[in-house]
Amino acid sequence: MSDKKVIAFFPEAAFGPALNSVAIAQAVEKQGHKAVFLTDPGMAGLYKGYGFEEHEVNMSEPMPPEEMAKYWSDFINGHIPNFDLTPYEQLDNYVKECWEAIVETSVWAEKELPGVLDRVKPDVVCVDNVILFPAIKRYAQENGKAWVRVISCSENEIPDPDIPPHLSGCGENDRDCFHKFDAKFKEVVADCHARFNAFLKECGEEPYPLGEFFETSPHLNLLLYPEPVKFRRRNPLDPKRFRYLEGCVREEKPYEIPRFAEKNDAPLVYVSFGSLGSGDTELLKRIIDVLGGMQVRALVNVGDYKDAYGTLPGNVHIDGWFPQPSVIAQADAVIHHGGNNSFTECLYFGKPAIVMPYVWDGHDNATRVQETGHGLYMHRKAWTPDELRANLERLTADQTMRQKLDATSAHMQSHGSPNQAAKLLVGLAETV
Repeated sequence: MSDKKVIAFFPEAAFGPALNSVAIAQAVEKQGHKAVFLTDPGMAGLYKGYGFEEHEVNMSEPMPPEEMAKYWSDFINGHIPNFDLTPYEQLDNYVKECWEAIVETSVWAEKELPGVLDRVKPDVVCVDNVILFPAIKRYAQENGKAWVRVISCSENEIPDPDIPPHLSGCGENDRDCFHKFDAKFKEVVADCHARFNAFLKECGEEPYPLGEFFETSPHLNLLLYPEPVKFRRRNPLDPKRFRYLEGCVREEKPYEIPRFAEKNDAPLVYVSFGSLGSGDTELLKRIIDVLGGMQVRALVNVGDYKDAYGTLPGNVHIDGWFPQPSVIAQADAVIHHGGNNSFTECLYFGKPAIVMPYVWDGHDNATRVQETGHGLYMHRKAWTPDELRANLERLTADQTMRQKLDATSAHMQSHGSPNQAAKLLVGLAETV
């Protein structure tokens, strides 16, 4: 194909953004073009596993992959006590440390990213992150190419006076919560924001207002937030530059539900707190204890911590990884942490969920699931076995919720979002 375009994806080094980008990249290649990934070494191999070309970009001081994995595992596990706090209370600890680390990723990437872009020569670069990488903006400007911002987390990454601040977990109409959280956030990130603005100046970029670390693309911005749960904005987004994609669920290999020692005809519950949240083994053991006494079957993602579990109930199966879209499609209910993949996949397949958030936009997604009637929000720790049992039973019995989920699922599946995204990206490559 003589006019084959090269679309580069540069997701944040986390499974949520990474796997959403995989879904779009799969569609790009189906349409006869080439998708490549720029990746932090800590995520190297993930994209190759889906058949894509990878180009590594160090986003922190280089270290062996096993040391990098341990660093982030230790970082998350060290914050487990903070997971019990409210989003506001997490600002002084987890959120502050995350933003400090995120700023450093942009600074470090500037060392290698320009050379990688010059070597790959993409026609479009898609960035799914919460911070600007100046090299990408500069590459597009100097070479007459386009860059695209992908917002795979909650749509409130793009702020508006009438919607909750990003990471706040505020209800849609709780303006006091908006103002309190925003003021504290700006206070907490002031130092690292000043550091970032100094870096932007070195790169020839204009400084950002306090609290902002990114800008929208002048070419195209893709929001993966589904329309049935999106917010009402005071300042509507220009549909020529901002497109809601109704989630982007990747194609995953089929998963055959294992045979359990008991209760094989019972409803199926899937439990996952993501690759990092699986470090909270005590929480997962509490949930397993409850599920073991219920008339359900349960699949539980325990990440790298399988050795922490002893004898399991006969109706519970654990593993270190599941092809999640294939599992959720077969589940009757889901318990998750509010990460973007789990959030959108439950809506896409019409599955009721209990969301127990611990950090970041999980708080926003948990609030949104409950206030739009698509599931229930539970604190990750402050619950009793009876409360968890009652909420799981409610998920399967609530017909109003069931009807809403069916409508949302039908809406999302009718859009073919990865294909739509791929067409937009290829079209942009052909016209810029």
